[in-house]
Amino acid sequence: MEMNASYTSFVAVGDSFTEGMSDLLPDGSYRGWADLLAARLAAREPGFRYANLAVRGKLIGQIAQDQAPAAAAMGADVITLVGGLNDTLRPKVDMSMVRDHLEASVELLAPSCKQLVLMRSPGRNGPVMERFRPRMEQLFATIDQLAAKHGALVVDLYGAPVLADPRMWDVDRLHLTAEGHRRVAEAVWQTLGLPAELDWRTELPAAEPPGWAVRRTQDLSFARQHLLPWIGRRLTGRSSGDGRPAKRPELQPYGDAPLS
Repeated sequence: MEMNASYTSFVAVGDSFTEGMSDLLPDGSYRGWADLLAARLAAREPGFRYANLAVRGKLIGQIAQDQAPAAAAMGADVITLVGGLNDTLRPKVDMSMVRDHLEASVELLAPSCKQLVLMRSPGRNGPVMERFRPRMEQLFATIDQLAAKHGALVVDLYGAPVLADPRMWDVDRLHLTAEGHRRVAEAVWQTLGLPAELDWRTELPAAEPPGWAVRRTQDLSFARQHLLPWIGRRLTGRSSGDGRPAKRPELQPYGDAPLS
């Protein structure tokens, strides 16, 4: 890989992680690691272009069908593809089908860009993570194999203890905080061969865990505001992304459209 390389365009493909939840801006929109990365790349290259096709809640089959062909047609220097994690969190999942969709996406995207970037997504420590860990690790093994076969880079967020720290996760326990997204942007930046600005793996200072009463209050609030609605969508076949357009569907000069 070329160090300190020049990249003139970037297309992000994926789900809520790439859309930017829960890096909330004052206007109620989400920023996220992909927007942060685009801003840094744009500062190096006049006329830099950026598209973000990610939509929250999307499964890898939907990403393969709707986003991958559009991204491939854009001919960007860098494409990031992060998908499949939503599939692993479903009550039932066909992991061979997940692999097929991911493989089809990589085979389409890799030859269409200068550099394809895949990720081993982060996972928050806790009982939910432990339940789905085998599926996640199966997904990541597929990602490693596809990257080796097609010359893609892999950002290993899963292997970073700091991104498993519950303090890096929003109250919904599914999405990173602003600090978490900042760390991911730096991780991708460095993986692309660009000069490090910080050590994104640095762990947070030790802190006293909250007491029993605080934890129970947090658990009840999480269940009422996030877990039960999530279960309801799973049972009815709905998604938080139904009917929602991509946040930045066209590959445009970075400053030509507001980042949402």
